[in-house]
This record gives sequence, structure tokens and C-alpha cells, in this order.
Amino acid sequence: MGTTNTTKRSVDELLAEAREELVRVEPLEAAAAQAEGALLVDIRYAALRERDGTIPGALIVERNELEWRLDPQCDHRLPEATDHDLRVVVVCNEGYASSFAAVSLRQLGLTRATDLTGGFQAWRAAGLPVR
Repeated sequence: MGTTNTTKRSVDELLAEAREELVRVEPLEAAAAQAEGALLVDIRYAALRERDGTIPGALIVERNELEWRLDPQCDHRLPEATDHDLRVVVVCNEGYASSFAAVSLRQLGLTRATDLTGGFQAWRAAGLPVR
């Protein structure tokens, strides 16, 4: 039987800790990274993608499948999940869930994983392509 951590922290504290591990990117940086071969991974759920559109060329991987699809060692990985050195920029709606997701990918050994500050909404507000 394991020990129970009785330290109580707020989600805001956990988010701040997660972001300490990341070098987050702004929309224009994410677009440049994508042009240089980074994977933009949209983890938003279908209703948001249908409502707001998608980033051209972004990989759609809903959050509950992310680790299995991007772990280069997993039998269920996507063809794009070639190795642990892959640069990944995770995109959620507003840039909150993506921070936690990027840290999870880093724990799998994808050390270049990060997220988009402000998420899809910041991408769109920056006038970057949406379809």
C-alpha cells in the first residue's frame, strides 16, 4: 500500500508548477515552429473544433488519447510520433489544459514538448490561418 500525499494545492498552483517546466510559445512562434517541422497537436474536443475551426496542418488528438498517440514506444502511436526528440506544441482552447498535457508528454520523454500560450483563441486572434 502506497503513501497518500496529504498536501492540498489548488489547480492554479498546479498549473504554475507545470508551466515552470515549459518554454511556452506565442502564436507567431508556434506558426514558425510548425513551418520548421514541429507538430501542432490540437487537443480540443470536437464541439470546440466544429464551432471555431482548426489550425491547418495541426494533428487532432483529443486529450484522453494524447499520451498513447504520441509516445514513440506505444503500439497505438500515430505515424508522426517518430522519436522522443520530436518538437510538439500542444494547443487547447485557451492555453490551460495544454500546459498540463505538455508536461505529461515531457514525462514520457518528449523533452521538447510545450504548449501555445492562449491556445487556439490566441492563434485566431493573432490572425493566423483557421479552417
